[in-house]
Amino acid sequence: MVQIRGKIRIIGGQWRSRLLTFPEHPDLRPTANRIRETVFNWLGQDLSGLTCLDLFAGSGALGFEAASRGAASVVMVDVDARNIHALRENKEKLQADPVELVMMDAFKFLNSDNRTFDVIFLDPPYRSELFNQIMPLLPQHLKHNGFVYAETNRDWMTDQQWRTYRSAKAGTVRYQLMEYMNHG
Repeated sequence: MVQIRGKIRIIGGQWRSRLLTFPEHPDLRPTANRIRETVFNWLGQDLSGLTCLDLFAGSGALGFEAASRGAASVVMVDVDARNIHALRENKEKLQADPVELVMMDAFKFLNSDNRTFDVIFLDPPYRSELFNQIMPLLPQHLKHNGFVYAETNRDWMTDQQWRTYRSAKAGTVRYQLMEYMNHG
């Protein structure tokens, strides 16, 4: 399926085939359908009862996909007012009550919010190269047996505290699902 510019489809769950709209911006590239399909196969199609954090929410493709598949709550964080506006419109259109929108820098959010999540989606703008700075902040926000999904355009290795559960590559996109190994 061809992605329509500024639009992407939810591929599973209660809002399957519903269209999300988002502002066009060079740093905003929604996770492609086939990658989302793989990630939600890894996570399981039914996310009932799980809590999710979508840092750098952008188009909201990952967060709305999780909510569509039954996540109890999805916190979407984005610093860009245009993205938040589009996310709010999509939330209202879908009547996505489990979705909470937070307009804030991802680092400020992680340093000021003490909630923990079953799944953290980490898909920052590729050119920002934030992985090494943000990964140390994630364990305190991850529930025991939780996962971090990370997406980038280059090879990226985790440190020994993280175990790669699954990984794949699609074109120039490298993505992986990781578990934190040092929970106390």
